[in-house]
Amino acid sequence: MSALIVIPARLKATRLPDKPLAMIGDAPMIVQVWRRAVAANAGPVIVAAGDQAIADAITAAGGTAVMTDPDLPSGSDRVHAAAESYDRAGKFDVVVNVQGDLPTLEPKLVAASLTPLANPAIDIATVVARIVVPEELTDAAVVKAAVSFPPTNGSSEGTVGPALYFSRNLIPSGDGDHYHHIGIYAFRRAALRRFVTLKPTVLELRERLEQLRAIEDGMRMAAALVDTIPLGVDTPADLERARRLFRPL
Repeated sequence: MSALIVIPARLKATRLPDKPLAMIGDAPMIVQVWRRAVAANAGPVIVAAGDQAIADAITAAGGTAVMTDPDLPSGSDRVHAAAESYDRAGKFDVVVNVQGDLPTLEPKLVAASLTPLANPAIDIATVVARIVVPEELTDAAVVKAAVSFPPTNGSSEGTVGPALYFSRNLIPSGDGDHYHHIGIYAFRRAALRRFVTLKPTVLELRERLEQLRAIEDGMRMAAALVDTIPLGVDTPADLERARRLFRPL
């Protein structure tokens, strides 16, 4: 597989305006995420920039930015637009969507997201981590994934299983581990092209989770188990926490 890593970013945000340019350590957040994606050595990394200021920050850091329409409805649409512009010849079989608000991202998670695509039947791959903080079980901001890991080795990092559903509520019921979904998606190129043609679906709108659109359309998703959860920055409090936790590569 040949993978293209795309980080979508735009300045417009309700809870934390201009967050891609918020300074964390010695650089804007979007640059810190770009550095981590590059360090994964999983493929070339580009930023799908919805604003010129974001593109300028990335190019100043030595990276590649592709301008996209800031009015595109979702990060997946921005990723698709950037991939099609950057790779018109279709050289890359896989496009990895890495969210631009994960400044503490460990590079290995980007590579781990590709693991489930070893199965040719999988259209979209992602990563999850076991929930170990009790408060996360009832926190609607933490997206939970129902993943069927093999019972014999389900506790091992790198284990892969089908991802059957995602919710802001606690799923599944009963005894056993629960999993925190991490916002990294590895799309087969054809799956991404198909995904962006689909209209929002009933469960997607109800849960406010875009990935359910793919499941409702019949696409197959799978997840790899990892042992670390990057901090997503959505609020000023998250930003301050990220600044405290941040460690340079």
